[in-house]
Amino acid sequence: MKIKTLFQIERNPKKGLLAAELVMMGYLLVTLLLMFFTSTKLHNPESMLFGRIRIVAITFALWLVYRMIPCRLTRFFRITAQLALLSWWYPDTYEFNRMFPNLDHLFATWEQHLFGCQPALLFASAFSHPVFSELMDMGYAVYYPMIAVVIVYYFLWRYEEFGRTSFVILASFFTYYIIYIALPVAGPQYYYNAVGIDEIARGVFPNVHDWFATHQEALPSPGYSNGFFYQMVADAHSAGERPTAAFPSSHVGVSTILLLLLWKNGSRRLLLWLTPFYVLLCLSTVYIYAHYAIDVFGGWISAILFFFAFYWLYPHVKD
Repeated sequence: MKIKTLFQIERNPKKGLLAAELVMMGYLLVTLLLMFFTSTKLHNPESMLFGRIRIVAITFALWLVYRMIPCRLTRFFRITAQLALLSWWYPDTYEFNRMFPNLDHLFATWEQHLFGCQPALLFASAFSHPVFSELMDMGYAVYYPMIAVVIVYYFLWRYEEFGRTSFVILASFFTYYIIYIALPVAGPQYYYNAVGIDEIARGVFPNVHDWFATHQEALPSPGYSNGFFYQMVADAHSAGERPTAAFPSSHVGVSTILLLLLWKNGSRRLLLWLTPFYVLLCLSTVYIYAHYAIDVFGGWISAILFFFAFYWLYPHVKD
């Protein structure tokens, strides 16, 4: 793409919201409705409401800039702003699902019945070498860079599919967030810590009820604690992780959707480059205690369903 193309004024600029913004507004309205009915049970309803007001203001401001300068670059800023705001929306799911009884005991029990053990507990202990540990943490850390690479690739080299790609990714994220609100599963790093490793190893999976409504303590990530990628993952968890969003794994789901998008549009070279990182990512979600193994299977299945559903839906809300 030539630089001047970024600033070339569009002949028929979009007057309303882009598809990516519409899906965000849909999620915002759904959660506002949920807030209305659960406001007496929420811990931070005022901050949640003000956060939504700020997001609407940001969306409107970027729309106004685009209307004044309707070009590819201002359209890019509108969409990437919504992607960046996902980091705000994610912890917000915890504010909802902390109102409901935790379900980790069911998932840990199903895991035990399916595999005869807790894969998350055994994986890291069986492969504790610093090199393997760093590979796992690197795989987990490349999640957001993978999204950024695919988004920029489509913007610069497959612009005709840029709107659809961003819509599929954002619609998938927000669908995962709705699931996380309705299905309060914290994942091994939180549940194992609440119950105790010794109890988990003995196959005891008690119901912790509303423990995570007031507790956010997690097990330290296993592996080589002095590693560069280990510290990167640990810092990311400290900054924004909550006892939520375990099933299905959105890390596995969204990264699978990224590869499906590249496969669908014939971007085979980038697909080949990202596949090794994708494999590491899928393994790492269990290795670092972020997910049960069944969360990974849930991520694969949901990714296929979301990809085809939102890829088909896009023409009906086309930018």
